[in-house]
Amino acid sequence: MTPPPGPPLQIAMVMYPQMTALDLVGPQLFLAGLTNAVVHLVAATAAPVATDTGLAIVPTTTFADAPARVDVLFVPGGSVGTAVAMRDPALLGFVQTRGAGAAWITSVCTGALVLGAAGLLRGYRATTHWVAHELLPLAGATAVDARVVVDRDRVTAAGVSAGLDLGLVLAATLRGDDYARALALNAEYAPAPPVRAGTPVEAGAPLTAIVREMYAPVVAAMRTALAPPSP
Repeated sequence: MTPPPGPPLQIAMVMYPQMTALDLVGPQLFLAGLTNAVVHLVAATAAPVATDTGLAIVPTTTFADAPARVDVLFVPGGSVGTAVAMRDPALLGFVQTRGAGAAWITSVCTGALVLGAAGLLRGYRATTHWVAHELLPLAGATAVDARVVVDRDRVTAAGVSAGLDLGLVLAATLRGDDYARALALNAEYAPAPPVRAGTPVEAGAPLTAIVREMYAPVVAAMRTALAPPSP
């Protein structure tokens, strides 16, 4: 496909220790397939970033050296690592400064709560992993139960695998529906899970309660990170 005219799109994908690997890699697959675009994997340092599954991903640049202006800002989610990222001044500062000039501010999973901690979801509709939906209002956002939510220049996706959907939504927005369809075909993206338990409704109350209890300490830490500072 013919690249669009003009300077390349600058896409900054933030990384931090113990992020969920698929949160980043899923949308990166489609964003890296955009013509006339540069994807920057941005972290605090140039050292490989260990994800929550042990997979290490090498940054392409750092907070200090990344482009001063980006067109798309993206933040992945996670569990314990995200709760820490929500209180990281350097990471939040990068998200705030690059978010101020970005055309699109995006996230997958609990990455939305990092955007919230940076003050970038106030007054917006948004989604996140189902286990943390209750926290979105603490960031001034309206929680929406949807796979991907687009509200003006904010695009947020639900948990983990929804990052693939977010990547295609962005591809369609930035390069058109046919381009996004070609990316989906190339990736043979035609989900047909062998088990149907990807939402609380599908999983049922007993299994949902087990998973919710498993993540209760992490959700509590994220709640604390979103709490207003003490006077």
